[in-house]
Amino acid sequence: MTHPLIRTASGIALLGAAPMAAWAHVGEHADGHAHAHAHGLVDAFAQAFIHPFTGADHLAAMFAVGVWSALTVRPAWRAPAAFVVLLMLGALAGFAGLHVPAVEPMIAASVLVLGLLVAVQKRMPWGVAAVVAGVFAFFHGAAHGAELASDSVIASLAALAGMALGSALLHVSGMGVGHLLSQKHYRWIAKLGGAATALLGLGMLARLA
Repeated sequence: MTHPLIRTASGIALLGAAPMAAWAHVGEHADGHAHAHAHGLVDAFAQAFIHPFTGADHLAAMFAVGVWSALTVRPAWRAPAAFVVLLMLGALAGFAGLHVPAVEPMIAASVLVLGLLVAVQKRMPWGVAAVVAGVFAFFHGAAHGAELASDSVIASLAALAGMALGSALLHVSGMGVGHLLSQKHYRWIAKLGGAATALLGLGMLARLA
C-alpha cells in the first residue's frame, strides 16, 4: 500500500503542470494585439510554472526540501517558504542580467546536501533550516531567471508567479511524501531516497569538475 500512496503524492505537482502547458497554447491562432499580449503573459506564466519540473536538479532539490522539512523541521512549512522567497530573489537577479557566480556548482551541491539531510534526518532549528534552504534557493532562482528572462516587465512578473507556484507545488508534494514516510516503519524509504538524491548531486558535481 505504501508505494501507491507515495507515487500519488509525488505525482500531484507533475499532474498540475499538464493543464498549464495546454493553457499556454489556447487561442494561439486568434488575431488582435490585446489577445497576443494576453497570450504572451499566459505563455510566460506556463513556461515558468513547468520549468522546475523539467530538470532533474531543480526537481530533486525542491522535492527534497519538502521531504526533509516534513521529517525534521518544525514548523515544517518554514524552510520551503524560505526557499520560495529566496528563489524569487535569485530569479529577479537573473531577470536583471546580474552575474551570479558558481550557479551550477551550487545547484549540484544543493542536490547533494539536501539529499544527505533527507537521508540523515537530523532535526534542526527552523531558522537554520530556512537559511540552508534559502541559500541554495537563491542559486536555483538565478538559473531560472537567466533562462526565463523577458524584455517585458509584465511578462517577467508572470514568469515569476508561475515559477513560485510550480516550486511551491513541488515542496507540497515533497511534504506529503515526507509525512507519509514519517512513521517509524517507513523512515528507511526516506533514507534510501535521500541517499539516491545525494548520489545524483555527487554525480552532477563530478561532471562539473
